[in-house]
Amino acid sequence: MADKDEALAHFELQPTRHCLLVLGGSLGSARINRLIEENLEFFESRNVQVLWQCGSRYIDTYGKYDGETIRVKEFIHRMDYAYALADTIISRSGAGSVSELALTAKPVLFIPSPHVAEDHQAKNARSLVNREAAMMIREDELDQKFKQVFDQLLEDRELREKLGENIKTLALPDATSKIADEIGELIGNNER
Repeated sequence: MADKDEALAHFELQPTRHCLLVLGGSLGSARINRLIEENLEFFESRNVQVLWQCGSRYIDTYGKYDGETIRVKEFIHRMDYAYALADTIISRSGAGSVSELALTAKPVLFIPSPHVAEDHQAKNARSLVNREAAMMIREDELDQKFKQVFDQLLEDRELREKLGENIKTLALPDATSKIADEIGELIGNNER
């Protein structure tokens, strides 16, 4: 993982503040973006700085919030730096996101998209929640639960550490080579 001090310098963020990384996908998430906008004062009151990937569709709407403790990006090109500086992450829970976030060993609050086939993002997130490897709030529960859940994450260092440790146990850093090896074995067995 990248060096945290380099990451903080890259994004011009402060080492003394908790850093929340917000990911809604490359196109962005209307509901996650609205959630962050609605809670900017809440984050400030908790001494939280935000690195916010709002997505290409939303930069014109939310770019105005870019400032000293809020960094708003259409897209984050240095994800290694983003992950290095993140103390907590908010993300969707598609398979790619879940796989990548497991490698970070950081506490994640998943907000699954309700607009996907067979509610698979909620199922992905729930499987991690059941292993005490992440937290989840459904979109329709955000107004009632977000501040309470986020405060719990913010105030409970042991919980953040446990979530980070548990999600890392689910990471498969060598998945590509293992799949290639399996395919090679299958092809080899079929040729005999």
